This record gives sequence, structure tokens and C-alpha cells, in this order.
Amino acid sequence: MRMRMAAAAAAGLLVLAGCGGGTTNGAAAGGSSAAPEDRTLTVFAAASLTESFGELEKQFETDNPGVDVVLNYGGSSDLAQQIVNGAPADVFASASDSTMKTVSDAGLVDGTPSVFAKNVLQIAAVPGNPKGIMSFADLAKPDLKVVVCAPQVPCGAAAGKIETATGVTLRPVSEEPDVKSVLGKVTSGDADAGLVYVTDVASAGDKVQGVDFPEAAQAPTTYPIAVITDAPQTELGRSFVNMVTGEPGQKVLGAAGFEAP
Repeated sequence: MRMRMAAAAAAGLLVLAGCGGGTTNGAAAGGSSAAPEDRTLTVFAAASLTESFGELEKQFETDNPGVDVVLNYGGSSDLAQQIVNGAPADVFASASDSTMKTVSDAGLVDGTPSVFAKNVLQIAAVPGNPKGIMSFADLAKPDLKVVVCAPQVPCGAAAGKIETATGVTLRPVSEEPDVKSVLGKVTSGDADAGLVYVTDVASAGDKVQGVDFPEAAQAPTTYPIAVITDAPQTELGRSFVNMVTGEPGQKVLGAAGFEAP
């Protein structure tokens, strides 16, 4: 009898030890040391934001472990139409109020868009400016190969406004879907000059030479940003918008040459 009682007591201690060990491991697995849930934040952004948003992407991912920011760049008009057609986006950062309105009119903007930056056009010429381009009117010279954005794209619409205001008619060799495509035509040598934003010229470094022209101030570009209605990651989207419009975003955008809103 004494032996049976001792064996039972020992078994009970083993059971208690086993229960205690399970509780400790479970707390470790479900506590603060657990890996955060992986989430994807999809941001549709104007092509001229490529460098700035690329930097903000890294910063946001660092501040939000487990989050993967996927950036889809392009012409604002094309991006707006993609969203209206059902493309999955959490945030839309446009290079014009009109393209944001396309999304808003479709009932796809959550809240009110916030303007977070401004920009103006600049001439991107071949390094050394061998054609001697000194003004907007010079772009109309018949011996120049000039490239611009398509009219429906914000940078193309801005160029059209300047043509109307100055009475200068450009005859581009091509109309591109976004500013980065225009810039690529110049850096590749396929064009003598192109109309892009000052931030694009800055991002290209010594691959192009920037030429300012005062008429650019007559057609400034504003950048609104908004969370998409019923987005898969609404709260993350709001956090991203807050970063862009707040001090971290404004610091990055200012360093790239964007003007404050």
C-alpha cells in the first residue's frame, strides 16, 4: 500500500510539471515575442513620385514589421481608371485633382483627399544642352526632337496649359504615358529635350540638364492622396497617408524638390 501511494504521488508531480511546462511555452508563443501578421499595403502612385515613395516605402515597412508595401507607379489618369475598373488598391496618390476626382466621383475615396505636395514643369535637355535650349519657345524649333506627356496625363495637361498661355505650339515626336517615359527618351538620346517635373530632372542627376522657364509657374501640379473605400487594408492605408502628409513624408518630398502644399 505504501509503495502504491508513493507511485501515485510521483505520477501526480509529473503531471503538474508537465502542465506547468505547457503553460510557459504557450505564453511565449502567444505573447509579445510572436511574429507580427504579414500584411500587404498596395499604393497606386504617380510616376513622378517614384524616388520619394520608394524611400517612404522602406521607412513605413521598418515602422510596421510584417507589412509589405507594394507600389504601382504610372500615369495618374491610367491609375485612376484602373481603380475605377476594380484594381485592388489601398491608397491612391495622384498628380492632379482631376484624376483624383475620377476616383472620387465613382464613390471610391474614403474621406477627403489631402494635398501633400506641389510641382512644376522643367525642360530636361541632353547633357551640355548642345541645342542651346533656353526657353519654352525654343522647344518649338523645327530642328528639335521634343517629347512630352500625353494630354490626358497631368504633366501633359500642364504642358498644354502653357502652350495656350504662351501661344507656342509644340510638335513633339512622341507623347508618352508618364514623366519617367519622357525622361527615358532624353537619357537614351532618342530626344533632344522633354518636358518633365523639376523633381524628375533632379532624380536623373547628370544624365540630363535642367532648363527652367518662368511660364511653368502658370501650370503648377498639385498632388492629392486618399485611402480607397473598402480597401483591404484601410487602417494601414490611413497610417501611410498620415506619414506622407506628416513630417516624415514632407521631409523626404522636400529633399526631392517637391514644394510644400
